[in-house]
Amino acid sequence: MNGNRFGRLFQVTTFGESHGEAMGCTVSGCPAGLELSEEDIQADLDRRKPGQSMITTSRGEPDDVSIKSGIQDGYTTGTPIGMVIQNKDARSEKYEPFITAPRPSHGDFTYSAKFGTRNWGGGGRSSARETVNWVAAGAIAKQLLAHAGIELKAHVNQIDDIAAPEVSFEQLNEHSEANDVRCAHPETAERMQARIEEYQQEGDSIGGSIYFEARGAPPGLGAPRFDSLSARLGQAMMSVPATTAFEFGLGREAREYTGSERNDDWEFDSEGNPTPVENDHGGIQGGISSGEPIYGEVTLHAPTSIPKSQQTADWETGELKDEQVIGRHDPVLPPRGVPVVEAMLALTLVDFMLLSGRINPDRLDDRPGEYDTDYHPSNPRNE
Repeated sequence: MNGNRFGRLFQVTTFGESHGEAMGCTVSGCPAGLELSEEDIQADLDRRKPGQSMITTSRGEPDDVSIKSGIQDGYTTGTPIGMVIQNKDARSEKYEPFITAPRPSHGDFTYSAKFGTRNWGGGGRSSARETVNWVAAGAIAKQLLAHAGIELKAHVNQIDDIAAPEVSFEQLNEHSEANDVRCAHPETAERMQARIEEYQQEGDSIGGSIYFEARGAPPGLGAPRFDSLSARLGQAMMSVPATTAFEFGLGREAREYTGSERNDDWEFDSEGNPTPVENDHGGIQGGISSGEPIYGEVTLHAPTSIPKSQQTADWETGELKDEQVIGRHDPVLPPRGVPVVEAMLALTLVDFMLLSGRINPDRLDDRPGEYDTDYHPSNPRNE
């Protein structure tokens, strides 16, 4: 099956199914010399893993990562990094009623229509459990970006109709992990939590959105048209399960702005380089990074697995029937989706950093003169 690989220089190839023996991925293209441990990766996996609060699924997965290759004496070797995460708490018998009757709005019918077969336990490959691989790979990408002076963060900015006010990057770092909702505005987080619990008690679910931001990305990342930063970032975010919309900069609000309102004025920075005064463009102009913070939003629909009885069609008996999805499912997706969105942002940016030569694709080396991650308009590598 195609569609299991992401990236061009920094390539991530994943495997595994929701109720299979294990999940895993191979990361190719990571330069040698990056200090990396299982603990570095585990920190992000713990943010995504199930069972971490009352508003997440109770499936008991520790999501412990095991690095199988590509590391020597605590540093990457430049060869493929193989990682495995075991599945410990799969209960496939809960899904037997849906072997020939697709769950509403899942991938059950479409996977069967495409392949003529599917792994019905927990949704198999179509399950959002597969994102555990993305977060593991994204943790490595984050380490590389930090080496180049780029940091990123995300938080839940809306649940149902409860929206958080705009927060600073400092607030994102300080508050987004301080509550179960992962909202960087504490007062709004409390309201969100109460709303989620209301839907949970009704046997229903609710949608929301995640705001992301990256600081320190240099100007010049991306290429015209189909390889633009916004196009690749859109592909990354729309790959996240349950995503229905991706925006950057003003996003949907841009339709309400005139050209004179949205257009950014220019000035010179302290080093004499042109720089936009505002950042309504979200750090991307003409599909290429401007050097300003890259920010945007990802919308996730309500989880489709809910306890309420729903109608389905059994293609074996030819009958309509009511079934209830019995299992352990999230009542809302954005809180556990935050590290997934961060991972896809990191994977996209690190790929462009390698393609542009701002990160040496062969090895990281702190010796002066080896390579320079700083951007300057006269640098021929930026042409």
